[in-house]
Amino acid sequence: MASQSQGIHQLLQAEKRAKDKLEEAKRRKVKRLRQAKEEAMVETDQYRMQRDEELRQKQAKIMGSQSNVLEEIEVQTLGKIKELNASYSASVESVINELLSIVCDVRPEIHVNYRITS
Repeated sequence: MASQSQGIHQLLQAEKRAKDKLEEAKRRKVKRLRQAKEEAMVETDQYRMQRDEELRQKQAKIMGSQSNVLEEIEVQTLGKIKELNASYSASVESVINELLSIVCDVRPEIHVNYRITS
């Protein structure tokens, strides 16, 4: 009976050690998974920051060139406006005089298709 009790006791101790080893393995697995998740988060954050920086640089490059183009267009537009205003100022009086002379100086003539019938 004592040897049987001792064998049961050894089996229970072996079962307890196996259970402890399983629990320890589970804890290590959970710890390693948590650590891997944290490492992945850090890695993705670094990658995201790198891509965001590349995007900002590209946007700055494009927007910078666009602002230069916009400035050039603005300068050209102002130049054209000045040119048109100068042309208007130079020819407004002569155009008005010509229009007035056409409207006011009426020369009555018989149309070429008009036939006198008697």
